[in-house]
Amino acid sequence: MGASGLCVDGNPAGFLDSKSTSCTRIFANLSESCVTDPALDAASYYRDFSVLKVPVNDTIVQSMKVKVTAVAAPGVPHMKDNTCHNVVSQVIYEIEFSGTRGIQSVSVRFKVSSVSGSAGSALQQRFTFRFWTRSLSHTLPRSGNPGYIPEAPVLTARSGATQHMSVLQSEGDGSCSRFLRHTVQFGRNTRTGCKLSLSQIPEDSSCSQAQQQLRRALQGPRGAGLAVTGSARSGRAEEWTPVLIQNCSVQAVNCTSCCMVPVTLEIQILWTKVGLLSNPQAQILGARYLYQCQPLKFLSTSAVPLAAVVTFMDVTEWAPPGPAASALETPI
Repeated sequence: MGASGLCVDGNPAGFLDSKSTSCTRIFANLSESCVTDPALDAASYYRDFSVLKVPVNDTIVQSMKVKVTAVAAPGVPHMKDNTCHNVVSQVIYEIEFSGTRGIQSVSVRFKVSSVSGSAGSALQQRFTFRFWTRSLSHTLPRSGNPGYIPEAPVLTARSGATQHMSVLQSEGDGSCSRFLRHTVQFGRNTRTGCKLSLSQIPEDSSCSQAQQQLRRALQGPRGAGLAVTGSARSGRAEEWTPVLIQNCSVQAVNCTSCCMVPVTLEIQILWTKVGLLSNPQAQILGARYLYQCQPLKFLSTSAVPLAAVVTFMDVTEWAPPGPAASALETPI
């Protein structure tokens, strides 16, 4: 982006520098720019170029190159009724890297719009770079010792590693983020929502494919269980409690051609206080995932509103005070 806010092409992207920038393009001749300006065509952002896994000074071999893959690439821009259609308005690069092995994959997604008018027409474009890694080897800090601290991340175990439990997070435009998710904080009831684009599902896809995509978006990287305490260790089975799953019916009501898809995930977490009254420790007893569905008549629907709700339920039962309660601490 230039000093005036106008788009300047050819700016370098920094490694591990995740960021978003916006700029404006002004067209002196929209009908000509529509079909000749590569900045408006999605293909120019991924076709005929590769990214190197790591910097090299010697001869570049094919194994060092990573192809940029377009996710549901839109069609070419074209003019119709004094309007340029399929114009790129947002470019989102998602770059996976892995320690010393460098960049592993690069994907790009697009949002397109239409621009009307002639001389002086303008378009705002947004460019986003996100770097991410699949590595789960890092050690997370404790969420308590031993009991959970209020608003500390709830811990879950997945593939032998400890992670933070998470729910949907929206982008600035209300769409569901592919990688960014809200961390579930102990004791804090949460409700989030966003719209998930189904553009990645081919038109001839089955209902089950749509169900799977929406379920993956709702649950994210769900672990096999939740940590009973904030200091649980992944290798100790007794320090983890399983998550119960309650799926909704997949049969549509009064709609033979509908697809029943999950649109809401309600997470209920039961917890209690244990120990002495003077220093009670918060522990998770169990959790349940409840899916709510609604009929989707057309799989070609542009976006489906999704919601996630997290509710913490305190089921502590205090012991009745004994005759010497005023002098002694009473266990819970």
